[in-house]
Formats: sequence, structure tokens, C-alpha cells
Amino acid sequence: MSKFTIYELPLNERIRTFLRLEFLFQQTLYSLRGYSVWDSRSTVTSLLEISNILARIDLRTELLKELERQKKAIQGLSSVQGIDLQILQQTLASLNEKNQLLMTGTPNADPLKGNELLKMIRQRESIPGGTCDFDLPAYHHWLTLPPEERIKSLEIWLNHYDIYHGTLQILLKNLRESASIVSVTAKDGFYQQGLDSSSPAQLIRVLLEPECFYYAELSGGKHRFSVRFMTTENYERPVPYAENISFKLACCVL
Repeated sequence: MSKFTIYELPLNERIRTFLRLEFLFQQTLYSLRGYSVWDSRSTVTSLLEISNILARIDLRTELLKELERQKKAIQGLSSVQGIDLQILQQTLASLNEKNQLLMTGTPNADPLKGNELLKMIRQRESIPGGTCDFDLPAYHHWLTLPPEERIKSLEIWLNHYDIYHGTLQILLKNLRESASIVSVTAKDGFYQQGLDSSSPAQLIRVLLEPECFYYAELSGGKHRFSVRFMTTENYERPVPYAENISFKLACCVL
């Protein structure tokens, strides 16, 4: 799977939020252990973006709803001929474990909301260049600490989100692996497919060979989706790639 370049289209607001959080957690973990001041700044910015999402939605409730939805869907697969019941039970056990942890071990609000340093940084983040040294001397002081101390603080802050991150990983893994990958053809660079409204799709995935000189633009809703292939030269204005293109597709319904 990793040999492909993958384009994804979430088909509802919940999965859209989950994918954004997944991206932010990946970005945070990438820069977390860097020793430079700029690594620490990048990590703080990513943490604040996670915090901002939590300020807008009740992530705990959304995760619990998705856990319950997936549990019901997976339980319904037990009667399917040829299903591996051991893997099914293992998957249900992991979902039940995360459900229990969310029910008993997570706050309803953002756990970093009361952090005074992060609160000061958050207030300046929306201003271009607003976190300069002269704007936030407390932040400047923190950034002059030894890298090991900064990393330790960042790890503590990130650990507050562990259960959210772990649950997201399992939910998105189950969703992505629930679909069979099929080969289809976009005629003249365009492909469209209807969706079964009785079994709503959650996520569309397009997989392309990495050496392709075109990319996929996905759009859609609950009834249908479309894929348009575009190309560009030196990243000027994109234009449609109007040739027949074979590509791989997965419609994740779980």
C-alpha cells in the first residue's frame, strides 16, 4: 500500500475532522524530538491546532459515536461466510478497550486549555509573526531551555491527547482496511460513481503510482462522487488530463 500516492475524500464531517486530527498528530510527532528551536515551535503550533479543534467540537462524544457505529457494523459481519472470526473478535476487543478508556479516562474539555504559556501563544498565533521573541518573552525564555527540557514538556502536553490519538488510529485503520481495492478507468481523465444511500460510504481513496505526472481531485457527497485528473507544468495553472487513466479505488463503507 505504501508504494502508492493516496488521495482521500471524507464524505461526512466526522471523518473530515478525524483526518485533520490524524494529520496534526503525525506532524506533531515528526517535529517533537527535533532539537532545534524551530522544531519546538512547529510542535507547539501543531498542538495548538489540535487544541483549537477540540475547542470547536466534543471530540470525546464523536469518537464514542464512531466506536459504537463500527462495533455494530463489525458485529454484523460475524455471519458472513469465510470471515475470520478470530480477527473479528480481536478488532471488537480493541474497540471495546478504547470505548472504556474514553468513558472513564478522558475529560470533556481540552486538557491543555488551562496551560498559561500555551494560552499566551494561542492569543498571538493568529497574528502574522505574532510569536516573535519581543512579543512573547515567556515563550522566548522557554525556547532557550535545553532541548531535552523542551522535549519533555512537549511530550507531557502531547500525552494528554494519547487516548484521542490512539482511538483515531484504530478507527481510521478499520475504515481504510474495510474496503476492497479495485481497478477502474477514468475516461478522458474523469470518473464518476454512484453510492448506495442504504449503506453510506465514509471515505473514498484513490491510489496512484508515485511516478504519475497527474494528480486526483475528488469531490462528492452521500449519493455520488467524482474523480478528475489534473496536471500542471511547473505548478502553474492546473489543467485537466484528458486521457484514459487506469487507477485503483477503494470505497470505505464500514
